[in-house]
Amino acid sequence: MRGGRIEGPQSKRGVTLLCAMIACLVFLFMYFGSFFGTKGHSGALEYGTKFSRSLGWGSDNDGDSTKSDESIFDNAVRVKSFPVCDDKHSELIPCLDRNLIYQMRLKLDLNLMEHYERHCPSAERRYNCLIPPPKGYKVPIKWPKSRDEVWKANIPHTHLAHEKSDQNWMVDAGEKIVFPGGGTHFHYGADKYIASIANMLNFTNDNIHNEGRLRTVLDVGCGVASFGGYLLSSNVIAMSLAPNDVHQNQIQFALERGIPAYLGVLGTKRLPYPSRSFELAHCSRCRIDWLQRDGLLLLELDRLLRPGGYFAYSSPEAYAQDEEDLRIWKEMSALVERMCWRIAAKKNQTVIWVKPLNNDCYMNRDPGTKPVMCSSSDDPDTVWGVSMEPCITPYSEQMHKDGGSGLAPWPARLTTPPPRLSDFGITAEIFEKDTEVWQQRVDSYWSMLSPKIKPDTIRNVMDMKAHLGSFGAALKDKPVWVMNVVPHDGLNTLKVIYDRGLIGTTHDWCEAFSTYPRTYDLLHAWSVFSDIEKKGCSAEDLLIEIDRILRPTGFLIIRDKPVVVDFVKKYLTALKWESIAALDPESNSDSDDNESVFIVRKKMSPHGNLKDSA
Repeated sequence: MRGGRIEGPQSKRGVTLLCAMIACLVFLFMYFGSFFGTKGHSGALEYGTKFSRSLGWGSDNDGDSTKSDESIFDNAVRVKSFPVCDDKHSELIPCLDRNLIYQMRLKLDLNLMEHYERHCPSAERRYNCLIPPPKGYKVPIKWPKSRDEVWKANIPHTHLAHEKSDQNWMVDAGEKIVFPGGGTHFHYGADKYIASIANMLNFTNDNIHNEGRLRTVLDVGCGVASFGGYLLSSNVIAMSLAPNDVHQNQIQFALERGIPAYLGVLGTKRLPYPSRSFELAHCSRCRIDWLQRDGLLLLELDRLLRPGGYFAYSSPEAYAQDEEDLRIWKEMSALVERMCWRIAAKKNQTVIWVKPLNNDCYMNRDPGTKPVMCSSSDDPDTVWGVSMEPCITPYSEQMHKDGGSGLAPWPARLTTPPPRLSDFGITAEIFEKDTEVWQQRVDSYWSMLSPKIKPDTIRNVMDMKAHLGSFGAALKDKPVWVMNVVPHDGLNTLKVIYDRGLIGTTHDWCEAFSTYPRTYDLLHAWSVFSDIEKKGCSAEDLLIEIDRILRPTGFLIIRDKPVVVDFVKKYLTALKWESIAALDPESNSDSDDNESVFIVRKKMSPHGNLKDSA
């Protein structure tokens, strides 16, 4: 349903009828919203109408197919206000919205988890309102204290505390929700459980990082991400993954705690990570049927694991003696054996499998063995919207020859040129120069931010166009983590980012990101607005999406053409953002591309409380 527009003021006398009509239309569009979705009403204002697209803001092309050479940023009109969405949309995730699925009557296979995959609204169904925080919202508790407690007002959901009360997931403690560090399988603490895994693998001093050789982890069905949260003290970073399912706020809690996490599901599409990204995959009572569809989901983990990577599996099938669990264990053991995995350790309720270091086992399998090997034409690093295939991804010739990934241990890994750089024709010299340039830029950013921040102000960071990950690498000495985002249709450098010991995902910024509102303290947008202009997508939509993702009092750093900065300035009042600092190209000594830098801050909503009494 399109949002209606209300009547505007009459034009001044003496102005021609045509001019009056044009002025009135522009006035109406900029100043008013549909009553649907503003505070106190039942729906939410939709945007992306034909009128907005006629101004160059839409992502599809109605009517005239001729594209103007004029930039969409050149003639933008200053916008004074956006409506505020209804309170019921305070946790809206546009591309993971169950109500949208119902409204669109999508025919999805629930057994394949398709209803937990991304389904984005069309332009006519998008929201043109600002997502409000819940009543009583406070500035989040700072890291590292946030690992163990958050404000209940920020995520006013306690059902997991009651449902998982015997497993120490979380505890309702008055104004706060407390996280004792437990999980379904590790009631007595993730730290002890992590040490037990390291002990099973004979790692030095029972330390899971294995002298820097184990750095990146995928935690599937992560709950509130206590496993990933406790890995951080060992210099190990996990991508904690869970769907927006019956435990729908689990990822929201994880991000509120300052723990890296992402909304996703092992359904029908590849996870948005490149091949050979993780040293360890982990599933603790994750309730996944690994045998379904000829082992398709287990083969997806195989694609993501590095040579010699581990899969730690804690589940009744690994130890129970009833008939059904024994059947599952037998079939699963046979499947992973055909996949050339072997048991590295098995103790109590946990089994750990390890992948081969090279392709020898694959080449020595009997003809006709299933799962089959993937076609040589299959690109294991193309992931955006790509369906999973029930096949084994062989190692590249270089990995096979090296008998491993060839990566340096952490922390040297962060600045050592990884072998897969050569896939893009990028030399070690270019890599090192990129690292040096971004270190200078980040130092400059922090100098500009310094009047507004303390050492613990910023925790969750997103680099919206990460390239080689050097922005994130430059933050290595700060108490932050970075979600490195690589455009799905650009240079697919995400595997280089993972090879540096960082984490990230691929994305299309013409769509909403898979996260809850208010989950990042800082977003870095390097030429992101210029890129979406080339694709014909909406810069206004992107601003509203950034506002959704940013925490109140959070920061946005824009590094782009001066015309983009001028465009964003026209929206500051409407978005309730404030300008913090700016650098024009002339004073920006490290810029080779006529780039301006503009830093803004999202103000606290009237709903919220600026006081952080933690």
